[in-house]
Amino acid sequence: MTQINWTLCKIAIALLPSTASILAFPALANDSSAELGAGGLVLRLNSDVEMTSEDLFVSAREVRVSYVFTNRAPSDVRTLVAFPMPDVKGSEEPQSIPSQDPVNILGFSTIANGVRVAARVEQKAFVNGLEQTARLRELGVPLAPHLEATQKALTALPRAQWQALEKLGLVEIMKFDAGRGWQEELSPRWTLKTTYFWDQVFPANAQTRIEHRYSPAVGASAGTQVGDRQAMREDWYRDYARKYCIDSSFIAAIDRARKARGGDGIPFTEERISYILTTGANWAGPIRDFRLVVDKGAPENLVSFCGRGVKRIAPTRFEVRYRDFVPREDLHVLILKPIRIE
Repeated sequence: MTQINWTLCKIAIALLPSTASILAFPALANDSSAELGAGGLVLRLNSDVEMTSEDLFVSAREVRVSYVFTNRAPSDVRTLVAFPMPDVKGSEEPQSIPSQDPVNILGFSTIANGVRVAARVEQKAFVNGLEQTARLRELGVPLAPHLEATQKALTALPRAQWQALEKLGLVEIMKFDAGRGWQEELSPRWTLKTTYFWDQVFPANAQTRIEHRYSPAVGASAGTQVGDRQAMREDWYRDYARKYCIDSSFIAAIDRARKARGGDGIPFTEERISYILTTGANWAGPIRDFRLVVDKGAPENLVSFCGRGVKRIAPTRFEVRYRDFVPREDLHVLILKPIRIE
């Protein structure tokens, strides 16, 4: 059995952008948004069904996964299959959520053996580990904390309820001056957990193909500090470099791009994608045949992620393959995009 430690595997592939004169600036808190990590399917623990193959495609626009499961038992296996959405938190930190759908926030869809799956969905709201779903429903407040409709519903609540909700940790009373004197409003502070699930039959001594796709919640920053010599001496940068396996060749590509544009600043913006590889490996044994393709979006973009034996298979796409793969770390992809002058 081969076990791959993704934090110890390195790949940094970069192509220089076209030359132009431009100033870059570091990413600040108010011009950044956080990525939300989603992943693959979760099966109820089963010792008869193995994952024969997983074919994973990751880009800033779409994540696609195709699985082949093999039931080695002499009888059919019926088991629960789930797809957990990333947690959506009510906080001041902007989150890159690609859809305004209050339930299917990533536009998730799945097909089993060529037939679209009619998945059920469960949504729950939590504060400090305690479920508060019923309380929000009683008040007529949508469970998705990031939606404008949720903010409007909170604003419409009688002020007599504000203190009680704040005491529960569901909201924070925010004070601000938008040019009309001091005002107050409620800001959601709960966490929404969403899971799609369905019953799947795996026929005896046969293979089952399950495919799903969704739009990732991509983190973004208007600039980057990757490649900045002062930032590279700070503690946060060491964690950042480890997370995305940023190495000297990646930094060298940034330096060449900076010099080509006049030598001032870092001429890139950031996109960040996270994919949870380690969730719910409840099938029998390792993944027999694992394939990952990362698409950086455009030839002039730079990309860095952790992997081993990476091959370039197209101008923007890079592939890794593993046999008998047991994921020990999640996948994190950093894409740097040249800043363009309009």
